[in-house]
Amino acid sequence: MSDIMAKQSATTIFFGQLGRHALRGIEQLGDGVMLGLNALGLVFRKPWQGKHFVLQMHALGVGSLVIIIITGAFTGMVLALQGYYTLAKFGSTSLLGAGVGMSIIRELGPVLGAFMIIGRAGSSITAEIGIMRVTEQTDALEMMAVNPKQRILLPRIVAVTLAVPLLVSLFDVIGIGSGYIVGVELLGVNPGAYMAELIAKVSMHDLYGGWVKAVVFGFLISMICTYMGYRSEPTTEGVARATTQAVVVASVSVLIIDYILTSFFL
Repeated sequence: MSDIMAKQSATTIFFGQLGRHALRGIEQLGDGVMLGLNALGLVFRKPWQGKHFVLQMHALGVGSLVIIIITGAFTGMVLALQGYYTLAKFGSTSLLGAGVGMSIIRELGPVLGAFMIIGRAGSSITAEIGIMRVTEQTDALEMMAVNPKQRILLPRIVAVTLAVPLLVSLFDVIGIGSGYIVGVELLGVNPGAYMAELIAKVSMHDLYGGWVKAVVFGFLISMICTYMGYRSEPTTEGVARATTQAVVVASVSVLIIDYILTSFFL
């Protein structure tokens, strides 16, 4: 009897903890959505934040160019190398351009680009806003009658949402170009066949799908990272924990949303 009661007690504790974590997650989701929508609702309210939009676009977008270019280049090279030896088994090396182009434009460009931006810009956003909380800069803004959501959150949300599609487009171009160099110059694929299959197989539907993913990922990253930073505990440990959580949650969310969007664009 005691063993049965112990098992029931352990089961009750497990499901109780699971339920509390689920409710906590739903609560944070609702809080994050409301915080982000409140910030976006200030986009047309004076004072205009145009200067801060430009500064954040430069810091988060231009600052991520190098990592995007490097990642795009080596992604295209690896795809061309692996794709060539796979297609060579079936005598279809002329399809290498189409394979590289569709893989990068539809999936690898948006997803890998989003991951790089999460690591480079998303973590920076969370840590920066968290440090503002620790040093009470947000409280100082409120004391000066400046809305911290309008000054701090809004420019970063808009900047990341606009920067991610531009960076993903650059990723696509660099990836396809590096794939061309490896496939044509190093492996000997016919350049005409490479470009002809690429143009024939990659449609505007594929491009639209990649751009939509990039916009959604940018908005998702900005919302998660700004929320984690703004709601972090005002301690150094709290900021470190919030930054780690922001990177993990944003990365997992990108994978989940990628599957959902892919099912719509097939």
